[in-house]
Amino acid sequence: MINNVLTITLNPTVDKSSSVANIKPEKKLRCAPPKYEPGGGGINVSRGLVRLGINTTAFFTSGGCTGDLLQQLLEQEYVTTLPVPVVAQTRENFIVVDTLTNEQYRFGMPGEAVTVDETTTILDKIKAIKPFPEIMVISGSLPLGISPNFIKTIVKIAKDKGSKVVLDTSGDALFTALEEGVYLLKPNIGELSRLSGIEHLDNETATQAARQLINKGMTEVVVVSMGAQGAYLVTKNDSVHIPAPSVKKMSTVGAGDSMVAGMVAMLAQGSTFLNMARMGVACGSAATMNPGTSLFNKEDAERLYQWLSKK
Repeated sequence: MINNVLTITLNPTVDKSSSVANIKPEKKLRCAPPKYEPGGGGINVSRGLVRLGINTTAFFTSGGCTGDLLQQLLEQEYVTTLPVPVVAQTRENFIVVDTLTNEQYRFGMPGEAVTVDETTTILDKIKAIKPFPEIMVISGSLPLGISPNFIKTIVKIAKDKGSKVVLDTSGDALFTALEEGVYLLKPNIGELSRLSGIEHLDNETATQAARQLINKGMTEVVVVSMGAQGAYLVTKNDSVHIPAPSVKKMSTVGAGDSMVAGMVAMLAQGSTFLNMARMGVACGSAATMNPGTSLFNKEDAERLYQWLSKK
């Protein structure tokens, strides 16, 4: 049993969500009272891990009054935090649901620039963590001022200290980090296509593309998230499709982060790769059952996991 999982979020957010009936331009819209929740890839993974009973620490940048609010919100969810103070204000995202159509509008704001001195502090603080985590989850986007090579540096630090790195990011940061090599990669089908150079992936070629990354030493395990089709688990020798359970979908916000949380929880418990992927799909599917920016409910995830285990 692994008792120290660290998540890293370099571009965290406070998610502000509300709802209103009949969204129209130039009309004053009377919204419901806003709800505030912690956000950002790694932070959401830590929130999910706490729900699954796994000890975790959320490492993230924090600036201004929004950063203070973010820390308070995480404390309310019993997430252990390791914030790094920065000058820039922590960003906010805004999500609104039209209650007449159940359509969701998601407005993601960019993070303000992180300074060179602050990037040095981030690396120093990661190196100084004791005991160093056995699993490190790097998830989410990058703010301005941080180059894709920065993620590669963090991966190298983690590997040099014997940590298993779980990666869930995108764009140039994803490509660059894989040059160093990680333990577990969770791309979606589009990201896998770009990484492998294989267009129009189907069931067979998705396995081929994932194994290509494994054979190049970029990762040891790949779990390809495929939305309503579930996920593909690919290792050097095996490939298994895990179907997504049929559920009533309310929102897809947080489903990917919930999936990572489910997988990391099973890794921490020393489970098999198959059960790891099943719990990932279960948590991701359970997250879609909740409205707004909510993650999964533990009871829903465990019920869906039991269903998948019988397949």
